Amino acid sequence: MKKLFPYLTAAGILIFVAVFADFLTPFDPYAQDLEGALVPPNSQNILGTDRYGRDVLSRVIVGSQTTLCASLLLLATISIVGSLIGAICGYKGGRLDTILMRLSDVFLAFPQMVFAIAAAGALGGGLLNAAAALALIGWPKYARIARSLVLSIRSMPFLDAAKMSGSSSAKILFVHVLPNIAGTIFVTAALDLGTIIMELAGLSFLGLGAMPPTAEWGAMMNNGRSMLQTAPWVILAPGTAIFITVAMFNLLGDKLRDVLGGQR
Repeated sequence: MKKLFPYLTAAGILIFVAVFADFLTPFDPYAQDLEGALVPPNSQNILGTDRYGRDVLSRVIVGSQTTLCASLLLLATISIVGSLIGAICGYKGGRLDTILMRLSDVFLAFPQMVFAIAAAGALGGGLLNAAAALALIGWPKYARIARSLVLSIRSMPFLDAAKMSGSSSAKILFVHVLPNIAGTIFVTAALDLGTIIMELAGLSFLGLGAMPPTAEWGAMMNNGRSMLQTAPWVILAPGTAIFITVAMFNLLGDKLRDVLGGQR
């Protein structure tokens, strides 16, 4: 656990900032001041202001709330739903297993980001629709992993003992099966968090995620892309926030994999 402490601390700080973002911003992230637009970083506006005179630091802080909360909620949804589907398919087998696994094969056949762009565009954009598009393409991975893990333990003696004791299938699934595969699923989810943050930010950057004036890192980069040469701080600030957050969660996922012995 000592190896994990620095990474858990960094993750805790990021989550703390995201949760209490409204109390940590030095200025109102949505207050416009056109006279103070595109002011370079200074002692008052540490990261400068954007084209509408909004404080970039305040928007980056509030954007962490939008980006991280949406990513964590999306990750929890696809990992739980996908794992449940895979565990049921692996334990029960039969026609249900065949249908759901063939359906997962269809989704896995598409490049994930390309499918998400198409789905988000068809749904009409917006952060909720972007998350729905990523959830639609994200669950099969967890279903496949959970199914393979369940198949590897389905014939073990402790499950036979549970069946002989009269336990129902639901009890066996939730009490004996899922706890035994939770470690690997958790490590996989930790490794995927950085990817999901990037994908949500990418959809917002393309105009298919968070809509203005919502402070979201990808949307902020989209709004500042035309000013890269004249006011680079507008796009570099959220871009750096994405880089640091994704790198930190990837490192945390790697350490969790080493400590828990999980395999992707």
